[in-house]
Amino acid sequence: MPSPCSLFYVRGYFVVRLPSGADRLPDLIQGIPIGLAFGSIPFLLKSRLSYSEIGVFTLCTYPYSLKLFWSPIVDSIYSPRLGRRKSWIVPIQTIMGCLMIWMGANAPALLDAPTPDVGKLTVIFTTLVFFAATQDIAVDGWALTLLSKDNLSYASTCQTIGLNTGYFMSFTVFLALNSVEFANKYWRKDPLEYPLLSLAAYLQFWGVICFCVTLGLLFFKTEEPPQEDSADLNLTKVYKIMWKICQLKHVQSLCLMHLVSKIGFQANDAVSSLKMVEKGLQKEDLAIAVLIDFPCQIIGGWLAARWSIGAHALRPWLYAYWVRLAFCLIFLGIVYWWPQPPLTMSFFAFLVLMSVLSSFAGTIQFVGVSAFHTQIADPVIGGTYMTLLNTIANLGGTWPRYFVLKGVDLFSVATCSISQGEGEDIVVQASECISEHGKAQCKDLGGTCVTEKDGFYTVSWICMVLGVIIFLAYIGPAARRLQAVPAQKWRVHTG
Repeated sequence: MPSPCSLFYVRGYFVVRLPSGADRLPDLIQGIPIGLAFGSIPFLLKSRLSYSEIGVFTLCTYPYSLKLFWSPIVDSIYSPRLGRRKSWIVPIQTIMGCLMIWMGANAPALLDAPTPDVGKLTVIFTTLVFFAATQDIAVDGWALTLLSKDNLSYASTCQTIGLNTGYFMSFTVFLALNSVEFANKYWRKDPLEYPLLSLAAYLQFWGVICFCVTLGLLFFKTEEPPQEDSADLNLTKVYKIMWKICQLKHVQSLCLMHLVSKIGFQANDAVSSLKMVEKGLQKEDLAIAVLIDFPCQIIGGWLAARWSIGAHALRPWLYAYWVRLAFCLIFLGIVYWWPQPPLTMSFFAFLVLMSVLSSFAGTIQFVGVSAFHTQIADPVIGGTYMTLLNTIANLGGTWPRYFVLKGVDLFSVATCSISQGEGEDIVVQASECISEHGKAQCKDLGGTCVTEKDGFYTVSWICMVLGVIIFLAYIGPAARRLQAVPAQKWRVHTG
């Protein structure tokens, strides 16, 4: 009988040559730099850099949005002796290991300076994320050939487990262990002045893990030879095939569905947690909530993979859409009726429960649609096909966020109330009172920022109403139509 972990890979092609989980360790490794670049590093730099400078650093995440342009190179150029996917995964993981060890050795100089060199940090992390994004292309393509047709939906579960594990270890877990306050509150009897884990040690540890996993893949994993119809694919042909894929009407419908399917959740996803912290939720408590949530995401991924098999692969995704909209409304109410700190244990437990259930629905959506991608993608150009679909899906959650955050400021009305003594106050209309910089300026003047209208509520209602309208008018009918399209209709002629 297989171990519990091996159930995710199977009913089991992955366990034929390697212990359970080894084939998806590359997903975990690529999640490490993603968690650092997308979450931890901006958080660590926030106290010493302006928002504009942090905005410059976030450019390092762009390779994940642009990897579609070089995915045909990964699909068409390889060493037949080493293997189509190992030709990329082995050298890329070696480079990532070297880079993380070097970054660990130089972490104090890079991050501990009073004014960190943003340009240098951006270049370094852009390089690291570029290699992680390139590895993602190869790993996605490999999954399509490792799993049998009946078990393709489990590829997205493996990706969820591996990638999310790496991401949460580098973001939530690392931030918690790197926090002196967290260590003193939850781990130590006597307070100390240093955290449980430094960034330098964390980076060097994962650099060594990169080398170990790479050696395991190199010497103990044999890759199947390319299919006959993919052996003659050259770079030009792969780009032409990618263009043909984009011309398929049902692919265009799927891409449009992805681009609008996350509008309804954007205010909740982008702003709710920030509002909770603003109202008094401690970051250490937020980290605890996410740590509790993580195992539930793994369970949700496994269930979604089981539900996404057969002719109704998008059904879990459709059901979870309404659940997520419902949680947007719930969190809107939680923020609106937020109690005065300190928070009671019962309220915190309720908050954790709602966060877990909301994330559970999000995981079911992610795994469900990823399972659908693996079912329709052509294994001949699997990396390019999967990258095209996943990139558009990711873009659907990226492009609305800017407008949501701008909308919160646009619809907010705040004033700076400056006390003059003897019960007299001067009230100054100050839109900048909305930002942390504006609040600090008001405080320097001896005043207090008073928010008369919070744009978060307006933007939340706009997003939720749009989410309902778009689902009823397009997403629901399109998804039911697309899941009924035969698999061969998603293929293109490669000759």
